Amino acid sequence: MERQTYLFVTLFLLLSTFLFGQNNPIIYEAYKKSDMKQWKKTTDSLEYHFLKTSTGKLELINYHYGYIAWCIDQDKIKEAKYYIKKAEVLIQKLEENRFGLSMIYAYKAAFVGFKIGISPYKAPFIGAQSSSFVEKSLSLDSSNALSHALLGNIAYYKPVVFGGSKKEAINHYLNAERIMETDRAATLNNWNYLNLLGTIIQFYVETKQYKKAQDYCEKTLSIEPEFDWVKNKLYPQVLKGLKS
Repeated sequence: MERQTYLFVTLFLLLSTFLFGQNNPIIYEAYKKSDMKQWKKTTDSLEYHFLKTSTGKLELINYHYGYIAWCIDQDKIKEAKYYIKKAEVLIQKLEENRFGLSMIYAYKAAFVGFKIGISPYKAPFIGAQSSSFVEKSLSLDSSNALSHALLGNIAYYKPVVFGGSKKEAINHYLNAERIMETDRAATLNNWNYLNLLGTIIQFYVETKQYKKAQDYCEKTLSIEPEFDWVKNKLYPQVLKGLKS
């Protein structure tokens, strides 16, 4: 994404994509194959390299973000807490330097969600912080795809009596998808993009909209045929749902 103009725009788009979490190809392969041991090994081995620059720190936060989510899903709470602390140190440093603030607030929102996932009793006390951080993120960059996806998570998991809405949730997820797809570079070998598509499929499965889920499975597998989560887990659920 023209000569002088082209160079400027290209650099801007590369920065925008990088701030969302452009991937090391090994990280992408690890995510694609659900090989989180390789993910952790790669992240840990490259940590010193990442810590040399602000952009590197932000990329490292993105990888911690993905790994923490997996740890919580696998009930590896001690490990999740360890990486939350590591990531929050980096977040604080970048916030103090006012670097990538839209992404920083997005990650702060996500990490509130992680803490609630680990300790659900905290939801009434810190839940509002997540929405507040997302609002700050979007006030700085209204096209922050991660923040739109987080709005989807908030709307999906918040009880209806407190303003939760499945309809709002999918609208936010689809908005995040549209934003990412306006920049082809943001969809190439980017685990965040695959994760977003998987999240949309999972939404349609959980709401029993199996035809829409099937359409997204086919779209996702046309992009990445070996995406384990979709190929071996979500798609079989979709086909079973269609039959029933």
